[in-house]
Amino acid sequence: MLQRKLKFDKEEFKKAVIGNSKLLYRKNLDEATKQQRFQCVAYAVKDLIMDRWIATHKQYDKEDPKIVYYMSMEFLMGRALGNNMINLMQYDEIKKALEELGLDINEIEDQEPDPALGNGGLGRLAACFLDSLATLEYPSYGCGIRYRYGMFKQEIKDGYQIETPDDWLRDGYPFEIKRPEYRYEVKFGGYVRIEKDEKTGRENFIQQDYRSVIAVPYDLPILGYGNNTVNSLRIWDAEPVVKFNLNSFDKGDYQKAIEEENLAKNLVEVLYPNDNHYAGKELRLKQQYFFVSASVQRAVDRYKSMHNGDVSKLYEKVTFQLNDTHPTVTVAELMRILMDENGLDWDQAWDITSKTVAYTNHTIMSEALEKWPIELFSRLLPRIYQIVEEINRRFIEEIKAKYPGDQEKIRKMAIIYDGQVKMAHLAICAGYSVNGVAKLHTEILKKQELKDFYEMMPEKFNNKTNGITQRRFLLHGNPLLAEWITDKIGDGWITDLKQIDKLSLYVDDLKAQQEFMNIKYKNKVRLAKYIKENNGIEVDPNSIFDVQVKRLHEYKRQLLNILHVMYLYNKLKTDPTFDMTPRTFIFGAKAAAGYRIAKQTIKLINNVADVINNDESIRGKIKVVFIENYRVSNGEIIFAAADVSEQISTASKEASGTGNMKFMLNGAITLGTMDGANVEIVQEVGEENAVIFGLSSDEVIKYENEGGYDPMEIFNNDQDVREVLMELINGKYSDDDPEEFRDIYNSLLNFKDGRRADTYFILKDFKSYAKAQEEIDRRYKDKKGWAKSVMLNTAKSGKFSSDRTIEEYVKDIWKLKKVHVELK
Repeated sequence: MLQRKLKFDKEEFKKAVIGNSKLLYRKNLDEATKQQRFQCVAYAVKDLIMDRWIATHKQYDKEDPKIVYYMSMEFLMGRALGNNMINLMQYDEIKKALEELGLDINEIEDQEPDPALGNGGLGRLAACFLDSLATLEYPSYGCGIRYRYGMFKQEIKDGYQIETPDDWLRDGYPFEIKRPEYRYEVKFGGYVRIEKDEKTGRENFIQQDYRSVIAVPYDLPILGYGNNTVNSLRIWDAEPVVKFNLNSFDKGDYQKAIEEENLAKNLVEVLYPNDNHYAGKELRLKQQYFFVSASVQRAVDRYKSMHNGDVSKLYEKVTFQLNDTHPTVTVAELMRILMDENGLDWDQAWDITSKTVAYTNHTIMSEALEKWPIELFSRLLPRIYQIVEEINRRFIEEIKAKYPGDQEKIRKMAIIYDGQVKMAHLAICAGYSVNGVAKLHTEILKKQELKDFYEMMPEKFNNKTNGITQRRFLLHGNPLLAEWITDKIGDGWITDLKQIDKLSLYVDDLKAQQEFMNIKYKNKVRLAKYIKENNGIEVDPNSIFDVQVKRLHEYKRQLLNILHVMYLYNKLKTDPTFDMTPRTFIFGAKAAAGYRIAKQTIKLINNVADVINNDESIRGKIKVVFIENYRVSNGEIIFAAADVSEQISTASKEASGTGNMKFMLNGAITLGTMDGANVEIVQEVGEENAVIFGLSSDEVIKYENEGGYDPMEIFNNDQDVREVLMELINGKYSDDDPEEFRDIYNSLLNFKDGRRADTYFILKDFKSYAKAQEEIDRRYKDKKGWAKSVMLNTAKSGKFSSDRTIEEYVKDIWKLKKVHVELK
């Protein structure tokens, strides 16, 4: 239910902005820098949020509802200012007030750094979920880490990815609030001493000789759209236990003070430290335990403060949702707190824990299901390891009872096995729910990756197809289209995306088609301007904007895309009669710092771009652009401008994908494999309004299990493929070092280190992909047919709202009740 807008006092708001300039910077507004003006506006908007934020938490204290704690290593929030203005339903009013102060809202919004709290789809999904939870009036906390520098800011130098610190907190972040009253100690290392209580006979476990840090939370407001709900994203910073002081010089504690300072500083410095080496692995595990321990301690304390210190019914008011395996230590940490700090015995603690924790699996790739060396885990988290050992011992007993004499089951299902602690197994064993994130993904989990667990506990497994928030990715990211849709069908779609299907009435209407395509053109002009300013490349908004933006990973197959561009370029050069609609191929992707072949792929894309973009003989038929530092804020501009959405992962590898939904919502055609949520997109929009190619997931899985694919055969028999692959090693795209792309070439043709040649079936799918691209060209030439198709993509995107996903989590897993917040 939408609140009507609170009255906006324009003069008061203007006064606040001017006052903030004096208060914060001792300057009149006209003397302030652009960044300072942004801060002044942001603080004024924050002021509009505060009463709602206070009222929301007062209401939660009064009603004591069940709360979901969404535990995630990443929250890829995007810029907050514009989104907050929209969710306050005061965007236009604030924009007008700023105009009267001589300020341009676009320029102000551009000054805000994207908070560097996430990297890929996992973190953006978490952000969409928080937006939906608040809009639907469900009580929730996001729990994560306040990274100082995020993963990294990507710069491209000479075609290479360079990682630089993403210093998003440099000027201070106006929307956060420090909450030092909720400080918690988090302990690492040492050993566990067991003390027997003579009176009760109970054993007490005491961690000794540990090192610790203090976790201090910062809260960011998460606004619901058109209501008064403001939930919190709680991100934890680390501070040393012993503050550095001069006395330590005398006491010889100087070294200890420095060490504690460094432990705290390193913990929250970066997201996903490179874990190709031991130190990186250790830091990653420390980070996970750090934010989990602080979040669980706080959740339990909050519950106890409202229930006379009694934790026995915690599960009635608290649920922890684990966003992938990273926060799985939640299971053991909750057990530790219930037993060691609240005196419960094992069975009581396990009963509570196994009704409180639920797990979302985000990946089919078994290497991404985290496993920790026992040596590292037990040394870093000695008490937690003891608890995991006991969970494992009891779980193995259960397996033996159900499958007597079946050692193979134990090998496949044990939590601790082969010198490793397997976090996914812990999450499934302890969780009351295990969900996949698209129908296909959940089926593959049940039949393949987690088959044994599904057989043993089928009642835990369920599917929750991912979704995105239309408020950020249409209302904020594509204002022209949003306004047009509202004009046609009303604004109900903003909180009920199913209503967007009413646009289906207009898909054959020539005037509506023209208007829709004109908006797409304007958005392409906006992106072309961004590309010119940031890349120095002129692109033609009349060309097909063919876009692939996502994390760089071999299974996502950016390589297939660029090899096809090389193939098209060869066709243009050798066949003067070859007729193709001009294309602009747009890439955006960060590669993990230690992921060599992914970084080589970025270099290849940039080198190919250099050759093609500077070849005048092809008369601009192809342009290739790599957009630096892909993130939410430039993503919004990109989604709005795309004609073709490249969703070309090897079938069976992409759990869901959410970029596919953002493109669809903004009126682009999916060019993809039958993978992840693409399957459901095609079901919604119809095969005739997408272009599908490549092996099916069943075919991929069959080749993986039974063999029978040899890429060398394709190389030897297909002249086009051979020509493109030879160009990787003959210097055509790297004349200064012909060996530059040898590793890519080898990965496609040679078996290496136990890894199949062409692991992700790029050559196998190449011809099918080339045909699909010809089909795109053919359809684009039919202007009316194309317009109808892209309009239907927007009209049929209703299922893919995160509002629908959250309602399913609430109904099937969390069992939350809405809490309506009134403002006095």
